[in-house]
Amino acid sequence: MSTTADVALEVRNVWKVFGAKHDAALALSQQGASRSDVLAQTGCTIGVRDISFTVARGETFVVMGLSGSGKSTLVRCLSRLVEPSAGEVLVDGDDLLKMSPNNLRDMRRTKMSMVFQHFGLFPHKRVIDNVAYGLEVQRKPKAERRERAMEVLRKVGLADWAMHFPQQLSGGMQQRVGLARALALDPDILFFDEPFSALDPLIRRDMQDELLRLQKEEQRTIIFITHDFAEAIRLGDRIAIMKDGEFDQIGTAEELVLNPATDYVREFVTDIPRERVLTAAAVAHGMSTGSGRTVSSRAKVSELLPMLLHSDVPIDVLDDDGRAIGYVDRRQVAEMLGELRQ
Repeated sequence: MSTTADVALEVRNVWKVFGAKHDAALALSQQGASRSDVLAQTGCTIGVRDISFTVARGETFVVMGLSGSGKSTLVRCLSRLVEPSAGEVLVDGDDLLKMSPNNLRDMRRTKMSMVFQHFGLFPHKRVIDNVAYGLEVQRKPKAERRERAMEVLRKVGLADWAMHFPQQLSGGMQQRVGLARALALDPDILFFDEPFSALDPLIRRDMQDELLRLQKEEQRTIIFITHDFAEAIRLGDRIAIMKDGEFDQIGTAEELVLNPATDYVREFVTDIPRERVLTAAAVAHGMSTGSGRTVSSRAKVSELLPMLLHSDVPIDVLDDDGRAIGYVDRRQVAEMLGELRQ
């Protein structure tokens, strides 16, 4: 369990109701009425229904759901681009929903940044000035903001394109500019709303790699919205599965695969290759064999497969302190993967 000091974002009982009979719809929902019943009785839509969760500092928390599940509405509620109907959104203990416009503006300028699916770049500004725009709003001196913009452009591999215009860049490069613009403000929290979904598959994977690399270096707090479960398990430390404005389950990819809480979650994980999700710790058993072959408990089973194919000698699994927690062998892994796929 994270301590208060470890928590970057805490969301408590957040609701969002769309429609004129807002109060009546909220009251019905809080009494247990379904989304469809509320719509029928009030004409209002429940976009987000009683959502609560915490995100630790440096964690990538992914919200996964199909179109209409409420995930994009949720992330906009978290940044108050959409006003929640009820609840609390705490950043370092301060409730965004109680902030004055000036305080909220300062929070957005200093602690939070958002990256959207549509890049939103200024076509008349060069790449470097697009990246520096947030710093310009903060009224930073031109030399300072350009220096910072170049620093983050180097991080995302676009330093050579600084003086070009956005239309001279590919879609993937434009999304890197959007990412650089968010990073330029040095935010504590980054919100991503399906940022890679419009990109070609290969470019999308490159952008995922880029985000993973940056996160490894900088350990920012990230809330990432996606409809792609493969993307969710690749990027997320934890994943929330969202349906009809609610969370069905929150857990690691491994927890979702091994112990789906609902049929809806089970449908999502059915076709996911288990070897890409399960860790060595999940398949380890017995005691140390002293075989001389070792692997981290965090390693994915897919990383073990070449080792197991090369030799049938068992592999000892070590925890973060280097202590053996068991071993894996070829037959055991094959049996587990076979059982999970039945």
